[in-house]
Amino acid sequence: MTRRPFHRAPESERRHDLIEATLDCIAESGLQGATVRQIAIKAGVTAGLIRHYFSSKEHILQEAYRVVIARLTEKAERVTGDPEERLRSFIVINLTEPVANSRSLSLWASFISQVSVDPMLSAIHREGYLSFRNALEGLIADFLASKGQDASPARCRALAIAINGLLDGLWLEGCLAGDLFEERELVKIALDSVEALVGVPIGLPKAME
Repeated sequence: MTRRPFHRAPESERRHDLIEATLDCIAESGLQGATVRQIAIKAGVTAGLIRHYFSSKEHILQEAYRVVIARLTEKAERVTGDPEERLRSFIVINLTEPVANSRSLSLWASFISQVSVDPMLSAIHREGYLSFRNALEGLIADFLASKGQDASPARCRALAIAINGLLDGLWLEGCLAGDLFEERELVKIALDSVEALVGVPIGLPKAME
């Protein structure tokens, strides 16, 4: 197990370092392997220091899951440009590195197996899902309004649910068996599918034209 370098730092940075060590342990050995002792070894600290910042293993796992969820959504929520560019970028980001890779899948799979039985992880999951879907819904509304199309809340909500499901499925396929697809093939399929759902052309990124 490779140790992370640990240094004297403000409390927020120390918490961040400990969460990163936790994620490393989970990616390597799953939730069961992410014991306080193993996290301490990975971080190069004592178990007592971990307990100073987190009340229990469950607590640090919850905070680690918040980070996983945030990383799967934050880049997509910061897209810029006109409404068409922002919606297109949102789709591309969610199907390419670093959001779509084996490490993201490993972490997601480890946590998702516990979401249905752990109320706190379930709450974190729901919060992350709604944040992601609401961001997507806003992008869809802006895009449709810019094209003079029906951008009613009910339609945008339904489209956001459908497109989120589409992206989830393609993300999972790309992470599990990316070598089976041509470069950017899943991105093109996603864009074509979203165009079919919204009924308005979105176009390809310049790099794919």
